[in-house]
Amino acid sequence: MEDEKKMEAHNLDSDQGPFSVTDDSNQQPLCQEAPSPKLSVTELSRELESRSELIDDKEFDIPQVDTPPTLESILNETDDEEEPFVLEDPSLLNIDNIDTHSYDTSSVASSDSGDRTHLKRKKKLRDSFSVHGSVIRLSLLKGISAQIVSAAAKVDAGLPTAIAASSLIAVGTSHGLALIFDPNQALRLCLGSTAVGAQYGAISALSINNDCSRLLCGFAKGQITMWDLASGKLLRSITDAHPPGTAILHIKFTDDPTLAICNDSGGSVFELSFKRVMGVRTCESRCLFSGSKGEVCCIEPLHAKAELRDHPITQYSLLAMASLTKILVIGLKPSLKVWMTFPYGRMDPSSVPLLAWHFVAVQTSVNPVLAFCRGDVVHFLLVKRDESGAIHVTKQKQLHLHYDLINFTWINSRTVVLLDSVEKLHVIDRQTQEELETVEISEVQLVYNSSHFKSLATGGNVSQALALVGEKACYQSISNCGGQIFYLGTKSVHVMTLRSWRERIDHLLKQECLNEALALAWSFHEGKAKAVVGLSGDEHKRKAVVADRMVEILIQYADRIMKKCPDQGKIQVMEQHFQDMVPVIVDYCLLLQRMDLLFSQMYDKMAENSVAKGVFLECLEPYIISDKLVGMTAQIMKDLLLHFQDRNLMANMEACIVHMDVTSLDIQQVVLMCWENRLYDAMIYVYNSGMNDFITPMEKLFKVIAHPLSAGKSLSDEQVIMGNKLLVYISCCLAGRAYPLGNIPEDLVPLVKNQVFEFLIRLHSAEAPAEEEVYPYVRTLLHFDTREFLNVLALTFEDFKNDKQAVEYQQRIVDILLKVMVENSDFTPSQVGCLFTFLARQLAKPNNTLFVNRTLFDQILEFLCSPDDDSRHSERQQVLLELLQAGGIVQFEENRLIQMAEKAEFYQICEFMYEREHRYDMIIDCYLRDPLRKEEVFTYIHNILSIPGHSTEEKQSVWQKALKHIEELISASPFKAADLISIHFSEQVEQIIQNLQDQYLLFQFLKSLLDSREGINQDLLQLSPSVTEQFIELLCQYDPDQVLETLKFLESYRLEETIQVVQKYQLHEATSYLLEKKGDIHGAFSVMLEFLQRKLLILTSEDENSIKVPSLKDIEDTLAKTISLCQRNSHKLNQQQREALWFPLLEAMMAPQRLSSSTMLCHYSEFLKNLTMQVLNNMAAFIALPLILQRILQDPVYGRGKLGEIQGLVLGMLDSFNYEQTLLETTTNLLNHDLHWSLRNLKASVTRGLNPKQDYCCICLQQYKRRQETADQIIVFSCGHLYHSLCLMSKECGTESKGQIRWTCFKCNANHKGGKLSETSSELKKGTPVSLAQINSETLLDPQQAQAFDQLCRLYRGTSRLALLTELSRDRGGEKHGLLHVSQGDSALNSVFQNETFQLHLTPPPPLLDD
Repeated sequence: MEDEKKMEAHNLDSDQGPFSVTDDSNQQPLCQEAPSPKLSVTELSRELESRSELIDDKEFDIPQVDTPPTLESILNETDDEEEPFVLEDPSLLNIDNIDTHSYDTSSVASSDSGDRTHLKRKKKLRDSFSVHGSVIRLSLLKGISAQIVSAAAKVDAGLPTAIAASSLIAVGTSHGLALIFDPNQALRLCLGSTAVGAQYGAISALSINNDCSRLLCGFAKGQITMWDLASGKLLRSITDAHPPGTAILHIKFTDDPTLAICNDSGGSVFELSFKRVMGVRTCESRCLFSGSKGEVCCIEPLHAKAELRDHPITQYSLLAMASLTKILVIGLKPSLKVWMTFPYGRMDPSSVPLLAWHFVAVQTSVNPVLAFCRGDVVHFLLVKRDESGAIHVTKQKQLHLHYDLINFTWINSRTVVLLDSVEKLHVIDRQTQEELETVEISEVQLVYNSSHFKSLATGGNVSQALALVGEKACYQSISNCGGQIFYLGTKSVHVMTLRSWRERIDHLLKQECLNEALALAWSFHEGKAKAVVGLSGDEHKRKAVVADRMVEILIQYADRIMKKCPDQGKIQVMEQHFQDMVPVIVDYCLLLQRMDLLFSQMYDKMAENSVAKGVFLECLEPYIISDKLVGMTAQIMKDLLLHFQDRNLMANMEACIVHMDVTSLDIQQVVLMCWENRLYDAMIYVYNSGMNDFITPMEKLFKVIAHPLSAGKSLSDEQVIMGNKLLVYISCCLAGRAYPLGNIPEDLVPLVKNQVFEFLIRLHSAEAPAEEEVYPYVRTLLHFDTREFLNVLALTFEDFKNDKQAVEYQQRIVDILLKVMVENSDFTPSQVGCLFTFLARQLAKPNNTLFVNRTLFDQILEFLCSPDDDSRHSERQQVLLELLQAGGIVQFEENRLIQMAEKAEFYQICEFMYEREHRYDMIIDCYLRDPLRKEEVFTYIHNILSIPGHSTEEKQSVWQKALKHIEELISASPFKAADLISIHFSEQVEQIIQNLQDQYLLFQFLKSLLDSREGINQDLLQLSPSVTEQFIELLCQYDPDQVLETLKFLESYRLEETIQVVQKYQLHEATSYLLEKKGDIHGAFSVMLEFLQRKLLILTSEDENSIKVPSLKDIEDTLAKTISLCQRNSHKLNQQQREALWFPLLEAMMAPQRLSSSTMLCHYSEFLKNLTMQVLNNMAAFIALPLILQRILQDPVYGRGKLGEIQGLVLGMLDSFNYEQTLLETTTNLLNHDLHWSLRNLKASVTRGLNPKQDYCCICLQQYKRRQETADQIIVFSCGHLYHSLCLMSKECGTESKGQIRWTCFKCNANHKGGKLSETSSELKKGTPVSLAQINSETLLDPQQAQAFDQLCRLYRGTSRLALLTELSRDRGGEKHGLLHVSQGDSALNSVFQNETFQLHLTPPPPLLDD
């Protein structure tokens, strides 16, 4: 063995330099938890040095050297050596290029990199980076990596295949060697030899026990070895622990050092029990799970830390196993027992099963949580032991991902690290499931265990499913210990750890991401950050530590702002620079409540630049307004106000002043500045809060508005604003509130109220001129806005308590108001009314203490009702009404009030009084007399008669009153009167009509009553025909043009009498309509023909001045109406009767053309010929063409002369004939084409093949091939269900009709009970389909056939051609009825042409092909 273990010392240096997870200045041993290390660096080094003394130098043939070689000396060996060291991938070990943090992120440079070029990278930060910073640090273990490469090159150790980490790091190679490194990356042991590797194959799995004294190695050919890590001796070589010919996939120590678990490529799991009897080491193997029941490809025993070794669940020695289909959790002790199984469900067969245990604090207890995953969903199972000793498993919240995992590792109880199938690390916060960081690690060149899962070393005798999983298996390439995760690459080893909170902040600072660094630090301060490492102690202490670091960053930030300031360019560029930067400092200083820092160091730095100073001061504004900024120094406040004044930001300055403590400022200077800049709110605030002076601001404002008001001038906009502010200020003072915001101190409230009242009721102002009237302040406010000032007083009176002083003040102010307003004539009625309304409200209160002389109310009544002129009538009435509604009614004698109101024509006042007395009939007179509200009487009458709540006597009086004034009501609004009469006076309609003397008013009333277009409900009326006929006669007089249209919708009239009426007024069209409706077609035609002939005669008359010549348009319209009459009725007449209609009409049009001597004929010859052509075209549909031609040729006009004169007429008739013939042929072709298309698609739908959903009968569940009974047939339905005919018959799903059995689908029929049977005749007998001819024509469509038919219908994207033609024929046929049918609108509503989606696409008919 000694010869097999010889290695050259200068190739594998056992004394490499110290390795650090964080950086060189903060050395930390591998595999120790950063927050609470168990051993210090020196203690661990001392312990490992004591163990290194056990290494036998002779065994390894290590020569004595004075100075051990270093990694640098190995890498810098000269090329003239006998066996020069050639590095396959120099980039891995190039010190100048390797950055131990170059794998932190893919977007920013490392914070600890020695490569300064990384600092020049400026890429966009990811969102997670800007929020959480760089959470993890991925570092290259340079010493271990160099020695792995060196071992492969110098001693043929092979490539690395597995890694295990504890207090030591073990790396297995493909040639069977195990390299053991200490935390300082020094090689301590090299276990095994290449000769053994040739026999056993590559190391496929490694495991180190808890106390780091034993190492288990599993090999690709199935052997297992155990090594003593203290002495480097081989303790056991196990070859019979599992079936031969299978590779070791996993080997794991449990917490019991005498117990281990192994998993081979056959999918079996074995328990290895190590014993030592009489000095002989043995190993007993027990099969825990056989691969024949499902291949296990991942195992994970539950390991407990030293402080949790006494946890009650550890006594069970739990083991989690992941097969290709499910998860199992078993207990090895005290006896083998399965505690849980959990199937995966649907997943990708190539995904890798993953298992990971970790103890997690849930509520008040600490219990293990098992995370397992296969694919993109991570399941968490909480495992608990109850008092009875049973183990319960509870599902926790799942983690859904958008990528497939190949590794899952707990880095602590709150944070997990995931590796996806494209070799990206994802750091996830388990509770919130937030992704903290993503790191690309493809450069690690991770080692995969595919060859072991395929068992290539033993001939590849594994299942395809296990081999597929092994494509991405990297179980042995990743090992975690003490919060660190080790990744084994083909030529390197990397370690990943969580950064401490300081490192994360410093990392951002080195990237010059100061905003992100401050945000991250604040999240640490508030306890909202994720994956926090290094913050311990109570909350107050943690916050203090973070706050100190934030202050350092802020100072650094301020220095950076000033250094990065653009020296040249526009002032806007500098302003934008500081506006982006300065608010951050202000925000965080205020969040940290460090006003001293903000107003001392920070402000001093900003003051060095005037632009920065201005931006800094402006940043304070929102905090001042929100009252978040307290403790401002006087200098800052002064500079702030001066800055706003210089920038002319007066509104901003005023908003800040009212939130500042101005006692430390020069108040007089501030007041002067506010007054000059019209900052009245700020001025009032300074007086109030700075000097407790509440009167001076009112005096200053009164001086501005008093003079123009007393002089009767209109106020400017600025003066109106001041007056409004004065009213609000007085209201606030009297209510105990500070102006413009806040409250007056409670001890000052009574004093302020008294001062304000005393001020308002002063007899004269200070420095008053001799001509000033008494009570100037009250007088000014009343002139400015009487209503609002009285509202202020009303609110104040509400707040007053009934003490003696308050009562005196109220009475005093009322007396002054009366003296000022009643004794002066310069107030409008509205203003005086406001005063008495205010007094009425006060007097109406139950606890009223005011006294007002009642004669004053009589005076105000006289003032409002008996003015000197009639101006302001509506205003005076409204004022009096408000006074009465406010309670002033008790101050008046009611009869006198009504008399004066009627005299003054205050009808609203009369209505108010009558309503109090329930004299509702009198209110009708009020409405009728009031011109402004006359039409509102109809609503009032309707409400009284309809709405419940009024007595029968009251309703009867209103009804009689309305009937008495019915003519006046009709005059006010005929339509509203008709509506009212139809509802409430329907029985008195004829009496009302008889009493109406004004004929035109009667016409308007009847039109509103009878015309259905007006909206009156005709069902409520029962009128005699004479009323309708009377309306028609009035309509003939006043609106003859509307007679015909009105006759079309009127129904209750007698035809004979109505015909006489319209004949009396010579309304020919109306007469014709009525005769046609009566059935006298020839009579109607005669009227229209005579009317037309008369117009033609006038047109062609020689005497142009005798009668007014009708327009050509008028003649054409009359002819069109006559033609329409003939068309509507020709279908009901025989040939002779048709000729009696059409030939006289044709004669009437041709007769004027015979007057060759007429001078008018030359003007209208062409016009008359066109009209004649219209007649001929229309009569051709009803009169035979030879008869028409014969009549034309007999006519002298067309009979004489050559054929050319009538050529146009004949050709026109032939064109019409050809058009109709072409239309008929095209329609026939379209119908034939549609019929063929429909039949073809129906046949294709019915005769398509059927595809059964399964190959077994849906009733007996037997395959149809297995039953060979001759009488049995196979029935397949269009729904896809398949049955034996005997099975269907047993379920009574077949009925015989006319010798043909009709089958019903059993399943579909069961799902549609109570509905129509799902029937089909799609029957296959031994593969022979039933003929369509055998199907009964009355058969209902089953659901499948109905679905096929619906699909066919959907192929028509629009209305079918047949429907269009049907609609056209219906419309043309409707013309037959003409005006005889009044309502033909319903069919039009259902017309296809009314459809919104209707579009008619016209294409020429296809050309006819000659046979």
